[in-house]
Amino acid sequence: MLRNSSKRISDLSPGDLSAVIQMAWEDRTTFETIWERVGVVEADVIRIMRAELTPSSFKMWRKRVKGRVTKHRALRDPAMKFADIAVADHRRAHC
Repeated sequence: MLRNSSKRISDLSPGDLSAVIQMAWEDRTTFETIWERVGVVEADVIRIMRAELTPSSFKMWRKRVKGRVTKHRALRDPAMKFADIAVADHRRAHC
């Protein structure tokens, strides 16, 4: 898997954009899971959130996720039993 390659944001369906936004707001859904489900890397998630949210909502989201260990698998405690993949599965757009 090449994590530095991402789908073009313009190629995403409205359902995929919605799924990215929902998963990005969820504390325990990692950026890696978003990439696996939708094909969008962290930098593009940030671009999507900046474009789709109001400026104040974007600032609140960035403040919330910046440095949050649950948004990156590599930073998580190995004892953490929560599987973010299960959360992301029900968020995948069907359109």
